[in-house]
Amino acid sequence: MKNKALEDKVATTAANTETVRDAYLVALGERVRRLRARRGMTRKELARAAAVSERHLANLERGVGNVSILVLQSIAGAFNCPLAELVGDVTTSTPEWLLIRELLEGRGEPELQLARQTLSELFAGQPESAPRNRLRQIALIGLRGAGKSTLGRMLAADIGYPFIELSSEIERVAGCGILEIHSLYGATAYRRYERRALEEALQLYPDMVLATPGGLVSEPSTMNLMLAHCYSVWVKATPEDHMARVMAQGDFRPMAGNNEAMADLKRILASREAFYSKADFICSTSNHSLSDSFNVLRTHIREAAGLPLQAA
Repeated sequence: MKNKALEDKVATTAANTETVRDAYLVALGERVRRLRARRGMTRKELARAAAVSERHLANLERGVGNVSILVLQSIAGAFNCPLAELVGDVTTSTPEWLLIRELLEGRGEPELQLARQTLSELFAGQPESAPRNRLRQIALIGLRGAGKSTLGRMLAADIGYPFIELSSEIERVAGCGILEIHSLYGATAYRRYERRALEEALQLYPDMVLATPGGLVSEPSTMNLMLAHCYSVWVKATPEDHMARVMAQGDFRPMAGNNEAMADLKRILASREAFYSKADFICSTSNHSLSDSFNVLRTHIREAAGLPLQAA
């Protein structure tokens, strides 16, 4: 009887261990999907960047099978993130992290934002200036197809600022096109060029309306730089409008060979929404005409900057 009870206990312990392991693999797969969506990478692009087979990556994202630490290191490298962020909570890595986490735990968004701004000023020398001062450099963020370029040009003309496309600045800094950067050097190099292009734009154009690439918010250091210096506007639209507008411009790549394009787009938008929502102002372009969206935007900017509200 004792042996039978011992065997049952061992079996139960093994089953519980298996359940925990499976739950961890599922959570790990979800973190990989979330990071991939935030960076706007397809599974094929991630597999190529990490030198991992697409099938192996698919199994990892589904939480099926095991995965070696070397594979995880390669994937973290492709994401340009710490391995700790991929496998778990980076704030468990040192005692100081744990103490800082305890201070921040349970705080609301306004308190966390204040903490981020204070740390930015303390360590990065980038104090977030008052909105009135940051309104000299206005950054439009959001997914492609929201209307950033169209509204940006109209706003720049209205307030007398130059209009700058950060994508063009990235190509100038890199000396080649965006597609070439990705194909020749990879996503990590692209993010470095993006950061450098933003730094140079902030120096070159003391007054500007800047349209940013949709994935800029996926790199925390670049986003912190933008938030510190620019008055940010999230140009927001529904996934359906994003897709329709891109295709209306003659670009059918979002649908090419991908029957789940809309699901992918929704996943990308969902993964970035919390970052886009850090903007100083949100301008919705869905269910609104272009003139209505522009009037809302120009009115807000002019009022915030103390500019007269003469007719457009």
